[in-house]
Amino acid sequence: MKKSALILLLIFFSMLVHADEQPQPPLVVAHSAVTVEKLSKSQLRSIYLKRQVIWPNGDKIKVYMLPAKSLTHQQFSQTNLQMFPYQLEQTWQKLTFSGIGTPPVEIATAEQMLQLIQSTPGAIGYLPYVNEINDAKVIQIQP
Repeated sequence: MKKSALILLLIFFSMLVHADEQPQPPLVVAHSAVTVEKLSKSQLRSIYLKRQVIWPNGDKIKVYMLPAKSLTHQQFSQTNLQMFPYQLEQTWQKLTFSGIGTPPVEIATAEQMLQLIQSTPGAIGYLPYVNEINDAKVIQIQP
């Protein structure tokens, strides 16, 4: 067998072995006092599109997001909201320019987002997947 054919075969088998390793989607995280345990993708989309602004217990929802160019934001938008980041941006621009609402607060880093979520009642945001989040609630997202 030629050396180049052997290399191609090794690359192919390597791709097969790692094909099922998908990156974990970002975690949806809320302030620890939020009483919601699970949200559907539709409910989460309503929160991020500012259609739902109050939690079931009456607390105001404070929505946070990472910069649109961040990989975590792109994954969150496509996986959890089933929208492209530019579609979210267009919706928020319409809300802002029409005077109906404001976009979510953009936070520069995941570390800052976690700190704000931990300290802001009613807050919701998302973080890159990690095994453990302290002093905040991870909300399960259902299809």
